[in-house]
Amino acid sequence: MLTHYRFDTLGGADHGWLKAKHHFSFASYHDPQKMSFGELLVINDDIIAPHTGFDTHPHRDMEIITYVRRGAISHTDNKGNEGRTTAGNVQVMSAGTGISHSEFNHEDEDTNIYQIWIMPRSKGIVPRWDTAEFPATPAHDALALLVSGDDNAPLSINQDARIYAGRMQAGTALTHHMSGQAYLLVSDG
Repeated sequence: MLTHYRFDTLGGADHGWLKAKHHFSFASYHDPQKMSFGELLVINDDIIAPHTGFDTHPHRDMEIITYVRRGAISHTDNKGNEGRTTAGNVQVMSAGTGISHSEFNHEDEDTNIYQIWIMPRSKGIVPRWDTAEFPATPAHDALALLVSGDDNAPLSINQDARIYAGRMQAGTALTHHMSGQAYLLVSDG
């Protein structure tokens, strides 16, 4: 079964420095029909104003993936990890037994990210953070594996899930063989 949600029907919030669209119920947005998609709990399409961001806050037992669509996001955590992830690249954080982190847009322009939260396969793991760079222009008419739970991708998570990215030419089709469920997110077009 295919369910289509138009961008303008998503929940959201405007905090001034943060404009967020929520694919599932999140924070003050609640829709009983959009609670999660299996182990996928959160997809937020966030626009973060220049020189603002998320102050230090904790997470526990959650796989958090950030795909930077435009601009850059800078991460710092209490485990000594820090890094700057730029447009087209991805960072992952396995919160495990607990991690506190901040994410800021130190740029002079808006930063646009997808923040994705997935329930972990196993709870209580050692927290970790990683980032990876990908080709500036994704392959056309193909999907590139960015994140997976089976160590076949540049970035790994603690869950049997995969995140792909690709770019399609208008009017073309793509066949991708898979098992299980899929949540397709169209960024532009």
